[in-house]
Amino acid sequence: MSIPKTCAVIGAGSMGPGIAALLARYGSEVRLNDVSQEALTRAEAVCAGVVTHLDELDVPVTPGGSVLFEADLAKALAGADFVIEAIPEKLDLKKTVLAQIEAAVGDDVIIATNTSGIPISDMAVALTHPGRFIGMHWSNPPHLIPMIEVVRGRDTAEDVEARLVTIVESFGFEAVREKEVPGFIENRVLYAVLRECLALAEEGVASQRDLDTCVKWGIGYKLAVIGPMRLLDMAGLDIYEAVGSYLNRELSTETGVSSLVTDLTAQGKLGMKTGDGLYSYGEGDVAAKRAQIVRGLVKVRKALSSIEPV
Repeated sequence: MSIPKTCAVIGAGSMGPGIAALLARYGSEVRLNDVSQEALTRAEAVCAGVVTHLDELDVPVTPGGSVLFEADLAKALAGADFVIEAIPEKLDLKKTVLAQIEAAVGDDVIIATNTSGIPISDMAVALTHPGRFIGMHWSNPPHLIPMIEVVRGRDTAEDVEARLVTIVESFGFEAVREKEVPGFIENRVLYAVLRECLALAEEGVASQRDLDTCVKWGIGYKLAVIGPMRLLDMAGLDIYEAVGSYLNRELSTETGVSSLVTDLTAQGKLGMKTGDGLYSYGEGDVAAKRAQIVRGLVKVRKALSSIEPV
């Protein structure tokens, strides 16, 4: 299966516009839906920016692609060959919207969810035919990170997983097949790193900036070329066993959320969205930092794409 001819992306928040613009780039007629007209208006500007990023990556343009910004859910779903739900991470809301989606599309249409970690099976209970429901977790920004987690729920049909993998691969992304676990793979590993960094910051071991530098160059640089399992082989399993035998017991086992974070959120300091968090941002800093990050991701993806997989 190639890119579906008509796709519906439900939710025009942080992920929906990038997903819609990427699918349109590969020739799909995409209907991007949201209950908020304001969100749809913002999404138009985001989609325009995505086109620029894809141009920088030399992503070819497949004729026939387009994005229609649609506030009416029924109109967005009419005739859709493939649906991606990308609404906020609220289980009850997702179950309600998923039931509405199922009632409006054909029986053979795959309904995928871009949830960051809500169990697929927990959402599937809202559906009459859960076999065609599956997790499709994009990484943010979705048009730049060429990897998607494909997560089967308890009742997801095998052929639905296979069809989704083919769709993902048809626009040049890597499909990671995995079993259903809370947080999936990406966020489980990421949150383990974040937990340890926050613990080290709380203990005064290093500043935020020094932690970022250490992880960026000491860990991220290597992991961008060689994954953690291959890295273990390269370093030597005997070395890992020796170091892990004393280091693992020293690592953070915090089961709650770091007070460094909860204290800041209690003060309304949420990071870039409020201009203050673990770092402080002056006027214009947030937009400049976001643009710098996107430029960096484009450059790194170009570089990594030229390297033979390890």
